[in-house]
This record gives sequence, C-alpha cells and structure tokens, in this order.
Amino acid sequence: MANVEQLRQESPFKMGAKNEAYQTVFTGQSYLEMLAQASDGQVAVANVTFEPGCRNHWHIHVDGYQILLVTGGTGWYQEEGKPARLLTAGDVLVTEKGVKHWHGATKDSWFEHIAITSGKSEFYEAVSDEEYTILDEE
Repeated sequence: MANVEQLRQESPFKMGAKNEAYQTVFTGQSYLEMLAQASDGQVAVANVTFEPGCRNHWHIHVDGYQILLVTGGTGWYQEEGKPARLLTAGDVLVTEKGVKHWHGATKDSWFEHIAITSGKSEFYEAVSDEEYTILDEE
C-alpha cells in the first residue's frame, strides 16, 4: 500500500497537478503530467497518479489504443465482462480499440501509471461504488 511520499520518491516522473481537465470522468482525485505528445496530436504520453479510491469512468479508445505502464502503488484494471486485475509496479497492459474498460487505485493505496494513448477516448458511466467496493472483498 503506497502513500504519496513513496510514489514521489520512487517514481522517475513528476506527479503533476490536479487533473482538472478530466475531473468530470474520474471518481476521486487524480493528477496529470503530460510527458510527450506527437506533433499531429494522435499519440500522447502522460503520467497519471490516483489517490486511494480514485478511478476513471468506463471508457473506450475510439480510433486507437492505450498502453499502461504501472510505475507505483496498487491499482485495478477491468475490461467489461471480465474480472478485475490487480496491478502493481512493473505491470504492462494494452487495451485495444473499442474495448470498454476502467482503471484506478485500490481503496487503500495511491496508484501511478504511464498512459500511452493513441487516438481519442470516449467516456461513459462511472464505475459504481458497488462495482468498486466488491473488488477489495474478493
């Protein structure tokens, strides 16, 4: 269970400011640091940090994909219709175009990943407290 000081000390990337640009598609507080963006705007690389309990809404990548490189803490990743996967530093995920999913911190740990995103994202409903809370009970 990582705390914010552990992430700051262990991560080679800056945590970033409060993620106000995407606050409407997150439950809880996240932080965003853009690391790189292709000149055509089609690929972006960002460090995303989640406070305990924070998660993004269900979403898809419409015309591209997303690669997540977990750099610290403990989090969840779930694709629609599949069991959630517990994530820790060193885990790597590839989400293909059109796959509905979400990711975020566990209820007791900060969580951080590098997101390499191609194309646009389309966000849907929030992950309900019922869906989320049951994960820590399994």
